[in-house]
Amino acid sequence: MQVVPETVKVWPTPGGLGLALPPFGIIISVTTAAGKTDDDEKERLTALGGIAALSLDALSSVAYGPEAILVVLVAAGASALKYSLPITGAIVVLLTVLVVSYRQVIEAFPNGGGAYAVSKTHLGTVPSLVAAASLTVDYILNAAVGVSAGVEALTAAYPALYGARVWLCLAVLALITGANLWGVAESARLFMVPTLAFIVSIFAVIIIGLVRSHPVVPLDHNLPQVADTVGVLLVLKAFASGCSALTGVEAIANSVPQFRRPRVKRAQHTEVGLGLLLGLMLIGLGLLIRHWNAVPQSGTTVLAQLTAGAIGHNALFYVIQIITLVLLSLAANTSFAGLPVLAGLLAHDNFLPHVFGLRADRRVFRYGVIVLAIAAALLLVAVRGDTQALVPLFAVGVFIGFTLSQTGMVRHWRQQRSSGRSWIYRAVINGVGAVLTFVVTIIELVSKFLAGAWLVAIVIPLLVLMFMAVARAYKRIGAELAIGQLPPPPVARASLVIVPVTGMSRLTAEGIAAAKSLGDDVIAVTVVYTDSDEDPVPEASFHEEWQAWNPGVQLLTLRSAHRSLADPIVNYLQLVEAEDKYHRLVVLIPEIQPDRPWQAVLHNQRGVILDRAIRRGTRRVVLCRLRYRLETVVDDAAAAAKRPPEST
Repeated sequence: MQVVPETVKVWPTPGGLGLALPPFGIIISVTTAAGKTDDDEKERLTALGGIAALSLDALSSVAYGPEAILVVLVAAGASALKYSLPITGAIVVLLTVLVVSYRQVIEAFPNGGGAYAVSKTHLGTVPSLVAAASLTVDYILNAAVGVSAGVEALTAAYPALYGARVWLCLAVLALITGANLWGVAESARLFMVPTLAFIVSIFAVIIIGLVRSHPVVPLDHNLPQVADTVGVLLVLKAFASGCSALTGVEAIANSVPQFRRPRVKRAQHTEVGLGLLLGLMLIGLGLLIRHWNAVPQSGTTVLAQLTAGAIGHNALFYVIQIITLVLLSLAANTSFAGLPVLAGLLAHDNFLPHVFGLRADRRVFRYGVIVLAIAAALLLVAVRGDTQALVPLFAVGVFIGFTLSQTGMVRHWRQQRSSGRSWIYRAVINGVGAVLTFVVTIIELVSKFLAGAWLVAIVIPLLVLMFMAVARAYKRIGAELAIGQLPPPPVARASLVIVPVTGMSRLTAEGIAAAKSLGDDVIAVTVVYTDSDEDPVPEASFHEEWQAWNPGVQLLTLRSAHRSLADPIVNYLQLVEAEDKYHRLVVLIPEIQPDRPWQAVLHNQRGVILDRAIRRGTRRVVLCRLRYRLETVVDDAAAAAKRPPEST
């Protein structure tokens, strides 16, 4: 990073000399160049990169969304399959409403957050936390489902790998996590090729299949024995199952800050592009299913049947299957792009620890990525990589977020009604979307409740309670620290700095020097063990060396009969606290910071032991552990040796 050369103001002194130091009370600021601005923008997403990084969940859902509709309808026999295309059309209409809504959300809330940001502004704190909790659950489930579905497709092609499916899931999850820790733009570039290949493959299957009057490979039309009748509830259940294809639509609105400038326009273009691609693929596959009267069959997927019917069982068929496999695995990337940003917003609003709002290099919310990876890994291990165990939990949370977002946008347009009558049209669109998504939410909960949705219904309130507990903790800390309030004028008060020492060394010298800079009075304390095996010579030698060094600091010897380092120091601190002579009591512990992590075992853990014991045994002691780099101590000692002695 380059620093802009800036003129430093010089304040004249009575003697006419200029000093580059401001008088008391003057605030100085240093302006640094935006030298990394261009680099930061390169780490962000383009519209095409947004499709690759944020839309994999939605796009890959065409591999199972249309089939989910047929699985429900086929229970009522052939007569029910005619409803698959109208249901697909209804889903596309809902998709259009969602895209239009989230395009407006992007414009109204350019800092991201989607349903959370809309709910916080227009519905209140609790609804916003419900939206955040529901999206959090959905993102974690999506990451686990995407990985397990991809690995399941792999083990279907290579059954010998089935026994290692859990380890394969964890390996794929680790690769996706590493790509996202590397950087959001880099992960988008990494996923761009398979994303484009998948889109081209699906449209090729649709176009070639619709042109053919008969499939190259005849489709199996065997149907199970009729177990139900065609009714409104069956159609609604099929509609709710097919709506699993809409998960991921909100990820772009959640991640607006990840885009390059102009961020809003790029995000809006990405949202519209996702809607067009997904809508065309769903309608195209729905038409092709109707064209060939495709039905679900065990051992294969509807998409695989349509692909074989369009191009035959050749090398291209297997290439498309592998591409689909890769996209299903990489669909988890939508969660890694969306959840960390959402967690960052929650941290900014004090509903999550503030570390979730910290960005590492390459604009990555590292803590959000890591926590998401750990949660998804635990989920995969718990269900042993079984996708079907996760599917009943899937898509429930996201429709709660959809409903809250749509409802919030209705209130948003109502507040904007002064701008003309166009707000009515927009509010109607969002109102219809709110009703539809609410109906889907109820259907999802009712139809999947016993199959596992009850767990989501429990986890979401627990997350809301956790968010509120974090907020209360921050509120209490803020009140106790009077954050944002003007404190009283600083007053110099008596303080005592105590430095535990064990012998003469450069580290001891650094600690004493730092202590004399901090406090009015400084005392060095050393602990001597009084058991019968202890040699008294080192103690006497240390006192002689201290007197010869003469740092102007008293050396106090504390004796212990139990070979305990911490207990005598804590007892002494308690006595000093009881005297109440000093307003501030500071314990300064100088330590060496190892050059390499493994070198930590070469150093004693004196600082850790004292830290724990002092915090547990005292009330008002301020503990300061100074960790020096070894080369810093050496350089300071060398500089001190070259410095001429001060004249007295």
